[in-house]
Amino acid sequence: MNWRNWLDIRPDVAAALTENRPVVALESTVIAHGLPHPRNLHTAAAMEAAIRAQDAVPATIGVLGGKVVVGLTGAEIEQLGTTADVLKASRRDLGLAVTSGQLAATTVAATAFAAAAAGIRVFATGGIGGVHRGVEETLDISADLGELACAPVAVVCAGAKAILDLPRTLEYLETTGVPILGYRTDSFPAFYAADSGLALEHRADTPADIAARLAGHWHVNPSTGILIANPPPAATALARAELEGMIEQALRDAAAQSIGGKEVTPFLLSRLSELSQGRTLQANIDLLENNAALAAQVAVALAS
Repeated sequence: MNWRNWLDIRPDVAAALTENRPVVALESTVIAHGLPHPRNLHTAAAMEAAIRAQDAVPATIGVLGGKVVVGLTGAEIEQLGTTADVLKASRRDLGLAVTSGQLAATTVAATAFAAAAAGIRVFATGGIGGVHRGVEETLDISADLGELACAPVAVVCAGAKAILDLPRTLEYLETTGVPILGYRTDSFPAFYAADSGLALEHRADTPADIAARLAGHWHVNPSTGILIANPPPAATALARAELEGMIEQALRDAAAQSIGGKEVTPFLLSRLSELSQGRTLQANIDLLENNAALAAQVAVALAS
């Protein structure tokens, strides 16, 4: 296995990058671990379709056959979404997954790293990871935050996952020099909820405005990422107070079952779907598609 050539940029993505056409990176953890089958595959297809509708090229990233693949095919996405025990690979896991030939889905951190290596500037996801509640005891801080500080990629998201300690997550981003740009909002979104109650200092109201801010940011800070906070669609977003109550219950359930590490986030998201009778799942799907569409618009503006 020639693992030294670890990055496999598929021809359609490579051609778009060479020709300075817009490309949007997509993670694959949401396919393998974040959403139930078959909605995971439907959502992955819808996100790619939303990007193509804006005349941009989607590049879903995963690890297959000893390569970090940038631009998975539909069959490969289906493989990730239907195979049991797919590795959830953060940046630290990529080298081991490549050398072992494991099938792996990439987290936000791993996807941002691979996108930057490929030369992709815009990446769409649902919500980033962050500082976990109870960090004083667990020291549980997502690798997503560290990667944003060193990967020059714009990550379009609905804020950070609401199950996290959002105030501390924002403090961590500030400390590591990662700016947050609210899209048509002055408040940091809380994933399923449009408003976390945490104010943002920077705002943009059009994709062209975002692209101009990105160009300026990378002129001054060429090695740092930037977060584009896009509130979830109003039609399926949840009220903040209701959401917080369900999160507290889900956290108690996780503690009672001694769930920790990488299993915490998928457990909590699944439990929230149960407690909300599926409303958080629908909100998650809607915000993923919404973020993909905005990311494509930003990539188009950036390319022009």
